Amino acid sequence: MNTRDILLIEDNPSDIDLTRRAFAKSRVTNQLVVLEDGRQALDYLFGGEPQGGLPPDRMPALILLDLKLPVVNGLDILRRIRTDARTRRLPVVILTSSREEQDVAQSYDLGVNSYIRKPVDFVQFAEAIRNLGLYWLIINEPPPTE
Repeated sequence: MNTRDILLIEDNPSDIDLTRRAFAKSRVTNQLVVLEDGRQALDYLFGGEPQGGLPPDRMPALILLDLKLPVVNGLDILRRIRTDARTRRLPVVILTSSREEQDVAQSYDLGVNSYIRKPVDFVQFAEAIRNLGLYWLIINEPPPTE
């Protein structure tokens, strides 16, 4: 599997724990970096503008992004990711409990790669995480870095 980190941007401690357990159960070995608010996520990725942030070879293999976050919401984070040359090609999966049609439409309009509603049941959630890991970390051919 790809050894780059997976970035989880999530503020709910229960969902963070479920995601960790689901990745462990699925034997995904990539390190899971967890950031609990939107400002932390933007600082992590971009640091002090314009040349701050993570170098291209340390960018995450996958970003799992919740929409309802404190400080900066998920759609604003997605917008920022897609407007920066350093991050616009990163695979971003919205992983949220939102069933709002407007959130789905806006996410795709802003360039999200996938939108997944969090299943309530752990078995279903673990299966969704296993499939995410299989597809994005093994099957999918990532774009070249710029």
